[in-house]
Parts: sequence; structure tokens; C-alpha cells
Amino acid sequence: MIGALASTWLIAGIVPAMIHHGLLLIAPSYFLLAAALASAMVSLATGSSWSTAATVGIALMGIGATLGIPAGWVAGAVISGAYFGDKMSPLSDTTNLAPAVAGAELFGHIRYMVITTVPSLVIALLVFALAGLFLDTNGDPSGLDDVHAALTARFNIGWWSYLVPAVVILLIIRKVPALPALFIGTLLGAVFAVVFQSALLHELSQADTTEALYRTVIGAMGAGVSVVTGQAQVDELLSAGGMAGMLKTIWLIVCAMTFGGIMERTGSLERITASLTGLVKGDGSLVGTTAASCVLTNVSASDQYLSIVVPGRMFAPLFAARKLDPRVLSRTLEDAGTVTSPLVPWNTCGAYMATVLGVATVDYLPYAVFNLVSPVMTVLVAVLGYRILRLP
Repeated sequence: MIGALASTWLIAGIVPAMIHHGLLLIAPSYFLLAAALASAMVSLATGSSWSTAATVGIALMGIGATLGIPAGWVAGAVISGAYFGDKMSPLSDTTNLAPAVAGAELFGHIRYMVITTVPSLVIALLVFALAGLFLDTNGDPSGLDDVHAALTARFNIGWWSYLVPAVVILLIIRKVPALPALFIGTLLGAVFAVVFQSALLHELSQADTTEALYRTVIGAMGAGVSVVTGQAQVDELLSAGGMAGMLKTIWLIVCAMTFGGIMERTGSLERITASLTGLVKGDGSLVGTTAASCVLTNVSASDQYLSIVVPGRMFAPLFAARKLDPRVLSRTLEDAGTVTSPLVPWNTCGAYMATVLGVATVDYLPYAVFNLVSPVMTVLVAVLGYRILRLP
């Protein structure tokens, strides 16, 4: 559905409007900082890092490319912000899963994560702010006028373009499941394309009939669409693969989930995790071992949910034996399990982010600062013994 949504939002002028207005409002010096904050706010509101990357993330990648900012840096900023919101939002599935596995209460879990998550975000924002000041960009500011001209020549751009994203975000905030919310967003995008971009659709279909408009919209959803402006840089931004463009990612996700299920059911993951328990000597080493187990599960089982469930079940008795509050475990699972999943190329999250953002996982990995700092922060706080909660 995200593949279909991206295509309809393209031909409806929604993504071009985001790029057009973003170029007017955002300067290269603070673009990375703005990209991380924007992604964090959208993800916090929706509870979904995947939806954030597929909507705001795609537009930010286009703006960054036009400004001449390296794609790895832009993707790192988008993923850092998206996973901050995903981790802290009560609407997120992983934010609900971690306390459920550990035996903690949801909002108590979220409040306790502030201790490690906010410092991690601050560090990431500082890095992006400094990078914006010192990063050499290859964008030509004088060429931005050509980009604006190309976009406005092909699309009818207006602030009404943001009504559709606003509806989708509102639906997710109202706890409408992701699939119908994205489906409604796709249909609204198709309607807006017919209403506001009829000239473009007639040109793409090479016919003036209503049937041709219908075929063009449905074809864009399924097989993707490309809008030609005559400028190579702009043409790269105005293409989407539709549902077909997501198939390779879907095959990889199915394989990863199957492999993860086999690893868990055969006891392989339990055996790997159990071998780490001998390293536990104190609270700090217990949290560190649990964090390492989450990362190892992300690498070996290739699934974000297994990286929370399997270590959570395995280490819960050890946390209880040391009279540690379940929130210590649930926070560790999120700090090390949720946020490291997009850093593994063959993980479901890594494959998805690389496909949607158009940047290889290894290329954005060094710049996903929040995701790299979070597991280190959770171990550091535990080693220092700062606000480690205990049971009576």
C-alpha cells in the first residue's frame, strides 16, 4: 500500500508540493536538523517510522538531493527522527510490545525511556546541526529556480496538497489501523490527482477520455509512474515504483520472517542468548548483555519484533532475580532492539528503509546517529547506576 500511496501522491502533486515548499523554506545549513525534527514529529504523531519514511521521508530525500546534500546524511537524519518518534509514541507497535513482554505498564515505560532517549536525540541533533554548518554540498543555489520552474510547469501546486497527508496522520492518531489509513490516503491521492492534475494525467495517458484518466491512476498505483520535465535532476525526484517497486522488499521481508521463525522455533536463538548469560556480573553487565542480545537477534533473525520478544523472554527471569523493575528491561529492549533494526541490510526494517529512501543501508548507517547512540546510552546509564528502578 505504501508503494501505491507514493505513486498517487506523486501524480496528485503532493510530493512535488513538499519539495517545492521545502526548497523555499529550508536552507542547506540547517536542513539536516530540520529533517530530523520533522521526521520525529510526524513519527511521534503516527507511531510509525515506516509511514514517516514513505511520506515525509521521500519528500525530504528529494529536497536534500536538490540542495546537494549527500543522500546518506539525509537518510540518516530521516531515520534518526523517525525512530525517535516510533520509540516514544504510545501508538507504536514496538512501544506497546516491549512493556508487554517485560511486564511493565505502557506509559510508565515511555516516561522511563526519556532518561536515555532524550539525550540520544540531543546528541543526534547536535551532530546534524554541526554537519549542516561544515558539510560541503554540491548543490547549485542558482539552479533552484530551474527546479521550481520545472515543478510548477508540470504540477498545479498549492497548500491544499497537504490536506491528504493531514487526513492520513489524523487517521493514525485516531488509532485507525495502518492498512486502511494508507488505503484511504491512496484513494484521496487518486481523487486529488484527477481534480487538480487532470492536464498532467491526460498527457501521461495520451488521451482525453475519462477511462484514460482511470487507467493512468490505476497504472501508477500498480506499476509506478515517471513524470518527465526535461531536467535529469528533477526527473529523478518525480518517479515512483508503485506496488511493483516494493515487491523485492516484500520477498526479502517474507524470507527474513520465515528464517527468524525457524531460528526461534528450533531453539537456535535461545541457545545463542543463553550463551551470553554467563557474562552477567552486575546490573550494568546484565543491561549490556541484553542490549547485545537484541542487536544479535536483529542480525541473526532479521526481524525487529523477534529482537524484542526473544531477549525479553530470555532475560526477564534474570532481571526479576536482581529485583530490577520491569521498566529497566523494557527500556533496554527498545533502546537496543527497536532502533538497531534499520541498521541491518537484511533485516526487514533495513530492507524497507533502503528501498523507500533509495539509499543502501550501509550508506546511511554511519549517519543514523540516534540509532547508533541509543544502545550505547542505555548501557552507559546502567553502568553508572543512574535512576535504576528496583522492585520492593
